Amino acid sequence: MGTAGIVLAAGTSTRMGENKVLLRVGGEALVRRAVRAALEGGLEPVVVVLGHEASRVGAELAGLPCRIVSNPAYASGMNTSLEAGLGALPGETTSAVVLLADMPFVDAAMVRSLLVQGGESDAPLVVSRYGGVMAPPTLYRRSLFAELRHREGEGRGREVVRLHEAEAAFVDFPPQALLDVDVAEDFERAKARLAGREAR
Repeated sequence: MGTAGIVLAAGTSTRMGENKVLLRVGGEALVRRAVRAALEGGLEPVVVVLGHEASRVGAELAGLPCRIVSNPAYASGMNTSLEAGLGALPGETTSAVVLLADMPFVDAAMVRSLLVQGGESDAPLVVSRYGGVMAPPTLYRRSLFAELRHREGEGRGREVVRLHEAEAAFVDFPPQALLDVDVAEDFERAKARLAGREAR
């Protein structure tokens, strides 16, 4: 069984003031960009967890071979979406990469790098590192799924990374690839950077 993908796209975007995963960068919505990176990076199946404005967000994914899962408890935090995504994976899934829909510089090549490292290592997780900062996407082996689903508190994925950091394998990416779109200034910075990259 290949490595699955879980794209978390259910949040309410309270800091942005509008649904950030619907914002368009590089000609497409952030959520579609993230799902495309997962698919083109070789993840299968790709599960997309929706919640806030699920019908609008789902419409942006038309034509992509992904599985959409609804999280009715999305307002209770990201942990509920992670649990919903893990629960939707096939029983034979051996590992999964968790991606966030608001990180526009995570691309297919980065996903493939995680898969390569995962294939070369027996580590229980493979963590992306941006100039020393650990952040998604992260590959988790099945041995950690129960811990991801049942650990209390917010930031469950981050907490599992912290607890197992000594056992982890790492893939290093440029620090500038670490940008999550939380507020309007982040969005403007992402658009400007993408425009500059595409102009070169």
